[in-house]
Amino acid sequence: MTGPAPRSQLKLLIIEDHTLFAESLELALNLEGYDVQRFPIPEEGGAQAVLASVVRMRPRIVLLDLDLGGVGDGVRLITPMVKAGVNVVVVTASNDRARWGECLRHGARKVLSKSQPLNEILSTVRRINQGLPVIDREEREALISHWHEQGLERVALQRRLALLTPREEAVLGELMQGRTVRDIASSSFVSEATVRTQVKAILSKLEVSSQLAAVGIANTAGWQPPRR
Repeated sequence: MTGPAPRSQLKLLIIEDHTLFAESLELALNLEGYDVQRFPIPEEGGAQAVLASVVRMRPRIVLLDLDLGGVGDGVRLITPMVKAGVNVVVVTASNDRARWGECLRHGARKVLSKSQPLNEILSTVRRINQGLPVIDREEREALISHWHEQGLERVALQRRLALLTPREEAVLGELMQGRTVRDIASSSFVSEATVRTQVKAILSKLEVSSQLAAVGIANTAGWQPPRR
């Protein structure tokens, strides 16, 4: 069994579009003696351009943010990088535990919050270099289970949303934009009573008692009104 690599030979890559945080992380890792580099987020090319560059650079560890501006959701970068032999550690401002579970399910070694001390990140890097586990099995399984359960809940909500008629979908879409019943009636050239009837049907099908709850279901399910 080979021992840990010298820190100067352990190549780390920071993929992070928050400049101040990335610079702080780079400085801390440099002081620890690691070979660390910040990855410039491309304005064009998207995820595929990032992946191609990462594969060429062949880092041992990537510290990955999830919200990468024009590149989009960092989650979709995890599996290809893991398949290329990279240890992916997600460092995110998101507190969504289901999203953390999704990252682990795709192969990330660990997910850390940006609100945690930098020492937590440094400790994780050290443990990976030493071939040690960085997350308890119970914690990993709990997070992945949370992601799975949320996915099932989202499917159930999407099924309710599929019950809406085209007109009800349009009304819900306007409610999501913060428009009132009066606004919807005026723009649709129908009476307020008609819109209230449509809203009542939406609430019944979604099994909620308020317009706010209906909008919440739509957002949770990632639903968008169809374009007409």
